[in-house]
Amino acid sequence: MRPSQRSSRSIIAVAVMLALSLVIAACGGDDESSDTTAAGDEGSTTTIGTATADEVRLGFFPNVTHAPALVGVEEGFFEESLGDTKLTTSTFNAGPEAVEALFADALDVTYIGPNPAINAFAQSNGEAIRIVSGSTSGGAFLVTTPEITSAEDLKGEKVATPQLGNTQDVALRTWLQDEGLSSDTSGGGDVSIVPQANADTLTAFQNGDIAGAWVPEPWATRLIEEGGGKVLVDEATLWPEGRYVTTHIIVRTAFLDEYPGTVKAVLEGHQSALGFIESDPEQARKDTNAQIEALTDKPLPEDVLAAAWENLTFTDDPIASSLEQSAKDAEEVGLLDPVDLEGIYDLSILNSLLVAADQPEVDGL
Repeated sequence: MRPSQRSSRSIIAVAVMLALSLVIAACGGDDESSDTTAAGDEGSTTTIGTATADEVRLGFFPNVTHAPALVGVEEGFFEESLGDTKLTTSTFNAGPEAVEALFADALDVTYIGPNPAINAFAQSNGEAIRIVSGSTSGGAFLVTTPEITSAEDLKGEKVATPQLGNTQDVALRTWLQDEGLSSDTSGGGDVSIVPQANADTLTAFQNGDIAGAWVPEPWATRLIEEGGGKVLVDEATLWPEGRYVTTHIIVRTAFLDEYPGTVKAVLEGHQSALGFIESDPEQARKDTNAQIEALTDKPLPEDVLAAAWENLTFTDDPIASSLEQSAKDAEEVGLLDPVDLEGIYDLSILNSLLVAADQPEVDGL
């Protein structure tokens, strides 16, 4: 039986700023019960607690970039690893929505992009969240109408992103700035940026209301296949070796401190999903599409899913260097005040699982 799935709108009932203060105040209770250790950043050992929660609330998006979450739910990996802990899932259109839910104490763990995680960390003075694992690299593109052949052609045009301040929104604004074009958060400048839901972006693109969009998979492929668009920028070309974090897993710090055993179980489910994706990619794609259909009432066409899948790498490596650069980019486009990211990663549980599986550990900042 699949866990209950609730919309994001139904769970965000608390004012964000008030809830944030409650989250910050709660971030202090370390669990002292433990029987697991993991290597620290300097080779020291970190004690990992074993306390578990009665329920864990897990968030993700109905996107191919969140395939490990979708596969984990469809195959029952999370429920299996969680045992007696109830799993409740919620879905979101973009990262800022998920952060609001975390701040409102309506979500415990979520798959999310880098920039919303950075914003959550910055807004809470480094208290509210921790990144505990990587998930996905790649799979974001600027897709435009065929007549757009350069950044200069976008002058005076509208271009969509999933949400103001989300990862693709920051990427677009940074690229435009590097190309000498201006934009602002109110839709002004040389290029008018229109943050909106991905489904609305597809319709707007098909209707000729926007010239393009910087979006994650499968929406990039859908804009091409269903909207007649073309890739103007593959974001992978902007990163060293084409590697950058698209999706990782964050946890409310208070939840991590109180229930490390539950966080470990979630990551065990995540690891199972990653292994399944690698060993049986065909079934993993079917699982992903089954969840997308269950969540959106519309499965992806097989050719769209297959094309999108090829643009993604699923990995537990959080690719921390790209997160650091994303923060700098957000600062430069005026969406983030300067922030010290020290402490944003807590990879001790993940690395304990990797060591136990005889796999190399991963690094934070």
